[in-house]
Parts: sequence; structure tokens; C-alpha cells
Amino acid sequence: MASEKPLSASLLHVVAVALVDADGRVLLQERPPGGSLPGLWEFPGGKIEPGETPEAALVRELEEELAISTHASCLAPAAFASEALGDRHLVMLLYVCRKWSGIPQARHATALQWLRPAQMYAVPMPKADLPLIGLLDALL
Repeated sequence: MASEKPLSASLLHVVAVALVDADGRVLLQERPPGGSLPGLWEFPGGKIEPGETPEAALVRELEEELAISTHASCLAPAAFASEALGDRHLVMLLYVCRKWSGIPQARHATALQWLRPAQMYAVPMPKADLPLIGLLDALL
């Protein structure tokens, strides 16, 4: 059994959500120009702040990014992704949410779109998000 090399990069903990509408579609947002990975489509979410639980971080991020409200009890843990990002290593926790209030607005993203998981394969997404599509396709 081969052993993994010790992690020399710092861990970047983030949360993301697959918001699922009544038609079984998932909301994706387009990353804006000027930041990292501009033009790629991603699941909404963001960094977990010090002292914050993953669920509290996601509730906060959804309010900040999309102007919608939800509760931690509406977030179902679904999967995680792990990806090397140069001098950091991303650990992304993905939740599924079917209950929220408000209409999602692109506050920080360039655009929003609702897609069925099978349609996501044709959309340019960050490498860490790609393994999550198959899981969502199987779940939804």
C-alpha cells in the first residue's frame, strides 16, 4: 500500500450548495472576471470563516451571494471534493438544499442558470466541481 506524502499546502475549507428547484434543476453561478477561474460555472458557496460551522457559513454565503435565506436544518450533506490548488489544498463540502426563501439573484456572479445535472457536463466548471456532477445526477 503506497502512502501519501504529507500535505505541505495549507487547507482551504469551503462550502458549496446544490440548490434544487421543483423541476430537479440545480443552480449554477458564473465566476466574474478579475477573480480566480473567471467565466467558469460553479455551485454557490464560499469560505468557512474562523469559528464558523460549515452550515452557518453556507447560510451566510447564500444571503451574501444570492439574496436568499435558508436554515441549517434545510442543508443535507451530500459529498466533498479535494483538489490541489498550488500552495493550498481545497476541501469543499457540498450540501443539497431544496428549501429557501427569496429568488436567487446574481449579487457577486456574472450570471445564474438552472440546469439538470446531466446538462452540467457541457458547462465549463472548476476541476473540483466535476466529480460532484455524477453524484447529483444519481441523487436527483
